[in-house]
Amino acid sequence: MASLRDIKKNISSVKSIKQITYAMKMVAAARIKRAQNSILSARPFALKMESLIDDLYHELGEEDLSGTVVSQLFEERPAGGTLCLMLVTADKGLCGSFNTNLLKAATAWLKENRGRKVCVVAVGRKGRDFLHRLKGLDLEIAHEMVGIFPKAGYVHAQLLSDAILKLYRERPIESVTFIYNEFKSMMTQNIVRGQLLPLKRSIQNDEQAPQLTSGLFSFEPGKAALLGELIPRNIGAQLYRMLLESQAAELAARMNAMESASKNATELIDGLTLKMNKTRQAMITTELNEIVSGSEALSN
Repeated sequence: MASLRDIKKNISSVKSIKQITYAMKMVAAARIKRAQNSILSARPFALKMESLIDDLYHELGEEDLSGTVVSQLFEERPAGGTLCLMLVTADKGLCGSFNTNLLKAATAWLKENRGRKVCVVAVGRKGRDFLHRLKGLDLEIAHEMVGIFPKAGYVHAQLLSDAILKLYRERPIESVTFIYNEFKSMMTQNIVRGQLLPLKRSIQNDEQAPQLTSGLFSFEPGKAALLGELIPRNIGAQLYRMLLESQAAELAARMNAMESASKNATELIDGLTLKMNKTRQAMITTELNEIVSGSEALSN
């Protein structure tokens, strides 16, 4: 049986942990509002940029794109080349299953492409450390970005965009896949997996895509040049949205995890307090029995 001193030490330790988890919950709750506002501002711009790229692409013919710098971002590349994975995780833990689900999704993708050469763009310390520990795979971390959460900004998305476009232009990369956590609500985060490059895979079907009325617009210096200027901005906008989505999802997951931890600590403290009271009562009862036994022995 544990002594009263040991139980009191346990209660004190759990109370200290509860103070930490409660403080982390309040910090995450204070930051989540700003993160939500950032997403609400970034989502419409990113979606409109995607729509604009779709419209311009369908306005151009294959002959207009051929030979331009931007054409290589649209064209399908020969199968068998290097695959690129952009994995967005958190920099820290204590956020429930946020990182675990992302790493499981990344592991599943790597298993699907076993035997292929893979280069990874790792955003977040948890994902980078996980990939460093993997052995037996033809895997290279081509670019990493850590320590940006929870203050991710557009400059980080632009640097990420420049690094990915440089890799795609300089290496025989077949495609660029992204995996990140999308913020749905305070209780729900969804794993999103999709193709960033080549752009033709993400362009809408010709029959479904809305068409611009060319007669109403004039393009200077031309549609292809405009598209070439817009595509890097579009990729930057999409990456910025991914960073903000992941940032808000992480804060929501951390707030929920720390709230659950605080509740569990409270229940544990109550259980230890009850155990301490029972132990004290047992000690008092034992002492009383010893007193009564001693008194009876003296009277006899």
